[in-house]
Amino acid sequence: MFDGFLTVRQRCEVCDLDYGFADAADGPAVFVMFIVGFLVVGLALWVEFAYTPPIWLHVALWFPLTAIASLATIRPLKGIMIALQYHHRAEEGRLESE
Repeated sequence: MFDGFLTVRQRCEVCDLDYGFADAADGPAVFVMFIVGFLVVGLALWVEFAYTPPIWLHVALWFPLTAIASLATIRPLKGIMIALQYHHRAEEGRLESE
């Protein structure tokens, strides 16, 4: 499905499906922000109240975790969004006069 990290191929190598319909836009990024943000902020608050570490430890823990978790989830979520577009036959909106 992908030709690179997030670039969608023109056609499927197996079934020759045209991916011209696929436009996930910002949907996957929004889900990544909500999911990863919720987890990281929740963990950071728990660590802060349970252990009260210095600020440098928060920076050392949460910045890399946020980057790794975001990169790990963006590709699967984009694939899911494209699969849902295909499953529900989602298309761009068109005026009735067209």
